[in-house]
Amino acid sequence: MMTKSVYFLGAGGIGMSALVRYFLSAGCYVAGYDRTETPLTRELCAEGAHIHYSDDVQLIPQPCRTKEETLVVYTPAIPSDHREMSWFRKEGFTLHKRAEVLGTLTRQMDGLCVAGTHGKTTTSAMTAHLLHESHVGCNAFLGGITKNYGTNYLLSPQSPYVVIEADEFDRSFHHLRPFVTVVTSADADHLDIYGTEEAYLESFSHYTSLVRPGGALILHTGLKFQPRPQDGVRTFTYSRNEGDFHATNIRIGGGHIIFDYVSPLGNINDVELGVPVSINIENGIAAMALAQIAGANAQEICTAMGSFEGVDRRFDFKIKNEHHVLLSDYAHHPQEIAASIRSLREVFTDRRIMGIFQPHLYSRTKDFYPQFAEALSLLDEVVLTEIYPAREKPIEGVTSELIYDRIAAGVTKHLINKADLPEFVKSTDVDVLVVLGAGDVEDYMNTFAEIINKK
Repeated sequence: MMTKSVYFLGAGGIGMSALVRYFLSAGCYVAGYDRTETPLTRELCAEGAHIHYSDDVQLIPQPCRTKEETLVVYTPAIPSDHREMSWFRKEGFTLHKRAEVLGTLTRQMDGLCVAGTHGKTTTSAMTAHLLHESHVGCNAFLGGITKNYGTNYLLSPQSPYVVIEADEFDRSFHHLRPFVTVVTSADADHLDIYGTEEAYLESFSHYTSLVRPGGALILHTGLKFQPRPQDGVRTFTYSRNEGDFHATNIRIGGGHIIFDYVSPLGNINDVELGVPVSINIENGIAAMALAQIAGANAQEICTAMGSFEGVDRRFDFKIKNEHHVLLSDYAHHPQEIAASIRSLREVFTDRRIMGIFQPHLYSRTKDFYPQFAEALSLLDEVVLTEIYPAREKPIEGVTSELIYDRIAAGVTKHLINKADLPEFVKSTDVDVLVVLGAGDVEDYMNTFAEIINKK
């Protein structure tokens, strides 16, 4: 098939938009549908994509109506009764998941992939930054907008490497054929897809069997699944304090984190994190391991670690001074939330930490509400707002109150409608405020910043 046009169902998704940019750079005619217009879709249109926001077959442009020349890419978030999707199927087009297209790229290039329940986006963005700043270079398809580059896509035609975030949702990562992969964690999630923790863990075991011989598998210590690497795949371990790759001589204080990196490929002393939160020590170790295997040298890695500015919505500081701290974090799983809060406690010792949490998905809330309550109880003050449904319909009896009722005694707690949050922040003494979740409460961050700056 000669691809001249590419049509995206769900063009504005953070992962899909990186592919939009890839095909635009390849000179293809690119069009697509998304449910809502966003700053990201406006950027894509400015870059040459043709995106509309109504599910209307008449809006599919003529260049995308020839099945022999059109690649149709869809996200699993598109509902099965979507009219445009139904039209493409009826007309005999072959539809491809985003992950299938990324899988093709990992067969054409050397894929450096990051999998795991948590830490994927930051670790893959760090890896891309380390390689982009080195003599090696890389292409990258990321699940977040990097602050260094203002994009989720990097192009380096001379480099053989492609950095990809390997998403376990809907078993998407099974389409990839990594050259090297990191697995950061495997805490049960997406049980609406997998059904049981055992099935979730088995999907990771299968994923490790997809690493190409001659490549490498880098596993966080203590993972609950059994890896199944092929013959000829080197296996390494890593964590903050132990494993083949780890940190030593960690120094935290005064808003800085510095450590020495221990590696079988060569140690690097006095590595300073550009985004100084303790969870980034582990993310950084994994990224440095990938960069070393790809051929970046010690000086390049050390310098680039210090200049990494982070990813939108991942420990994303909007205000940071001795009076007030405001940040947003995409954490939407109990383990992520607990790790996020502990990282803040380590950096902001003796300060009062309040969190606003918008639960993401009814199914995830139903599966994990006791664990959410336990994680949020690490805060001094908790503000819960209504569940963000994303792709789901409500489940009877599943509300934020399930979490609220189980917050530990001694923690100040509030149940507040999302629309009333600005007024609440205005009337509250704010020391350190973290906004947690993967929903649209993020839309209030600029409003919160304006309110807090006036205090």
